[in-house]
Order: sequence, then structure tokens, then C-alpha cells
Amino acid sequence: MSAAANGAMLAVEDVTTAYGAIVALRGVSLTVGHGEIVTLIGANGAGKSTLMMTICGSPAPREGRVVLEGRDITGWPTHLIMRQGLAHAPEGRRIFPRMTVLENLRMGAEVLNGAHFDQDLEKVCALFPRLKERLGQRGGTLSGGEQQMLAIARALMSRPRLLLLDEPSLGLAPMVVRQIFAAIRDLNRETGLTVLLVEQNAYHALRLAHRGYVLVNGRITMTGTGAELLARPEVRAAYLEGGRA
Repeated sequence: MSAAANGAMLAVEDVTTAYGAIVALRGVSLTVGHGEIVTLIGANGAGKSTLMMTICGSPAPREGRVVLEGRDITGWPTHLIMRQGLAHAPEGRRIFPRMTVLENLRMGAEVLNGAHFDQDLEKVCALFPRLKERLGQRGGTLSGGEQQMLAIARALMSRPRLLLLDEPSLGLAPMVVRQIFAAIRDLNRETGLTVLLVEQNAYHALRLAHRGYVLVNGRITMTGTGAELLARPEVRAAYLEGGRA
């Protein structure tokens, strides 16, 4: 019986994705259960962001399938996938720099045609109080940490059941990283939000996650609970030594 048939919120089944002749993912399979935080760790170029984009429909997988809450969404256009309860905060934040914080958040709410905007605005401002102080400020003038908070908040404005987070700690100061990871943990505990997290900071990611996968050269090489992977000598040698923890 497939993972999708077993009721996983998200199931990636034997997915191969390529850019022309360059194969980025090779037979990747993973599942994310309802209410879980699952992390995907790996080095630069391992294929982590490609997997996130494949789940979102662009690029489409060459082989395999992506199933969201029992529905095969393989080959669907991205805008339709985003209307199925999935939101993506991509690597590099990609906010609208000339728009204000409030306008960025309105863009996130457009998936729901602006419904519940005031209520959801209050929630994301409670989660990230710094954004409340900067609602009228252009996104491009925010600090890196504030822009990351805005990217996550914008994704949350669509009321997702599954949130894809791609490298939320990239380029941020340790204190800001802790704040963002604490916000993710609180969202999961308080609302049951399901999260798939791609992250180079293996220490923080595996401490946060219920389960994890290790991606190496486009293939899943290890899986286990966050604690199990943290204890694996090969994980520690590859991702935690040299002061990275």
C-alpha cells in the first residue's frame, strides 16, 4: 500500500526531476503526516530546493508522483496547487520589496480572495510582533530577519494546512534564527500546522522536527526521527562538526 493510501498529508513517491539532461532528484520518496514537522537536510546542490519546487508543480517530475491529502497533484499548475491548502516560503525570501509589509500580507491573503484578512493579520502580527511595528514600511527596507518573518507571515495568510519552508535560517543572525524556529514550533503545537522544512542548519532543524530525511546528490540516504538522526555519527560528521552546531 502506498504512503498516500495510508493517509499521509503529503506523499512524494519515487520522484525523478531533471533540468534538461541534468537529473536533480533520483527516485525520491518521503511522507509528511498530518501535524508533523518533517525536515530535509543536505548540502548545497543536494536537490532540496528542487524537491520543494517539484511539490509546488514547477518543475514537474519526470517520473513518480506527488500526492496531497490523497489527491494526485502531479503535473498540476502551481496556482491550482496553492489553492489546495499548501503554502511555500521559498529560499531567498522573495518578498515584494517595493510593497509595504501590509501590502505583502495582502498578497498572501489573495489565495482566499482576502477572506478573514483582519483576523489573520492579527495572528501573524502576534506571532511576529516586529512586523506589526512596520506595516507601513516597504519590504525591501527591512532587515534580513524581518524579511524572513514577512515571507513566513505572507505564506500563513493563505491559511495553509501544509507549509513548505525553504532555508528559513539562511544568512540570519543566531538570535533571529532561534526566534524563527520558535515561531515554527509554536505554530505546530498550537494550531497543528504541518510543516516540511528544508534547512542547512541541521542542528536546529533536527531538534525541531519530529522526523527527518537526508538528501545526498538527489537521493534520500537516511531517514529517522530528529533525535535519531542527530545521534548518527555520519550525520554529525557531515553536518554538525566544525562549529556548525
